[in-house]
Amino acid sequence: MKTLIVGVGGMTNGGKSTLSKSLHEQIHNSCIIAQDSFFKDDSVVPVDSNGFKQYDRLDALHMDKMMSEVESWQRDPESFLRGRRLTSAHTALSVNEEVFVLIVEGFLIYNYRYTKPLNELFDKRYFMEIPYDVCKMRRSSRVYTPPDPPGYFDGHVWPMYLKNHQEMESMVSGIVFLDGLKSKEELLSAVYKDISQEIKRLREKD
Repeated sequence: MKTLIVGVGGMTNGGKSTLSKSLHEQIHNSCIIAQDSFFKDDSVVPVDSNGFKQYDRLDALHMDKMMSEVESWQRDPESFLRGRRLTSAHTALSVNEEVFVLIVEGFLIYNYRYTKPLNELFDKRYFMEIPYDVCKMRRSSRVYTPPDPPGYFDGHVWPMYLKNHQEMESMVSGIVFLDGLKSKEELLSAVYKDISQEIKRLREKD
């Protein structure tokens, strides 16, 4: 059995979830582990001096639980898919589709380096980027629970994105940066082609 782990990172509202879901629909024996599924309860998320909830920090996430999910997939991808009822038409387990693909999606997947750096597990790394004004517009059009308070984007979200991005670039190499202003179809085509080539290489190996 051969495996491939793909990281799809990016800023808030950059398109990483859309790309990840589209890749999952196209790639056999694939599944997604999304970082957003591991946020801690709002009551324990730290608050800064301005009263802003610090959601854009690693300590706002149950990263230990996320890592456990990734490790569970690594131990037995086939059982992982079956246990989550992911053996659909797109993830049908067959002799001819022996490469299992895990898509890890999130805004801080390249920044986690405690215990075992998540970044070191990735075979492919992508990062979605969009300009400040587009990001702010998209963010304002979405409804969050809890909702963003006034000034939250400029007072917390964007400054933390810049900080986390700088940290990521200082620690991680081999990231393919993607222009989130391109069409969904164009982005999917480029990334899917890249991943497909790697899957082909793995199948032909040995």
